[in-house]
Amino acid sequence: MTMTRGAHVRPAPAHARSAAQPPAGRHAAGGGRVLALLLVVTGAAGVLASWVITLDKFRLLEDPHFTPGCSLNPVVSCGSVMKSEQAAVFGFPNPMLGLVTYGMVVAIGAGLLAGARYRDWFWLGLNAGTLFGVGFCTWLMWQSLYEINALCLWCCLAWAATITMFWHVTAENARHGRLPVPVGVRRFLDDMPWVAPVLHLGIIGMLVLTRWWDFWTS
Repeated sequence: MTMTRGAHVRPAPAHARSAAQPPAGRHAAGGGRVLALLLVVTGAAGVLASWVITLDKFRLLEDPHFTPGCSLNPVVSCGSVMKSEQAAVFGFPNPMLGLVTYGMVVAIGAGLLAGARYRDWFWLGLNAGTLFGVGFCTWLMWQSLYEINALCLWCCLAWAATITMFWHVTAENARHGRLPVPVGVRRFLDDMPWVAPVLHLGIIGMLVLTRWWDFWTS
């Protein structure tokens, strides 16, 4: 069939156009393989830390004289942290919350590896969740360093995992324009997404080093 000159072409229906091209800001998008693997690894690290702490907490409840394996000295003393009030902020042991949330991160990363695509609201929700995690971890760090006066190595692993996943999810959202950040910040996070988490973890390391400087150097 040939089309005669001047024939009017009827535009496609609105529903057909919307199916072919999702509205701006509501489209689904996947993540790179590196981000997906990072979410799986950091989420698994958080699950591991939460699982070990939960088991030790149960043993401590059964036997008040139980000493966790990561209680190495007066500073690195997981038992002191587990016995503190801060270890059950929401009325139950904190690591039980970690078992759920870190498990969700592993599932999200595995979904990305399998080709899943999430809408913008989902990516922003993930960013908000990791931001809450960083805020909660920061409060726990402060309590450990300046109130409890002891460190838990498994807690430190969970802190590092949470900080790493937060900054990489933030970089991913900034890269795709989901976060209203300046162009310079977006380029920085896109070109060097590892700088922010390394700097963040470095600051925490310096705080730990200076807090017990006399102990580390004795």
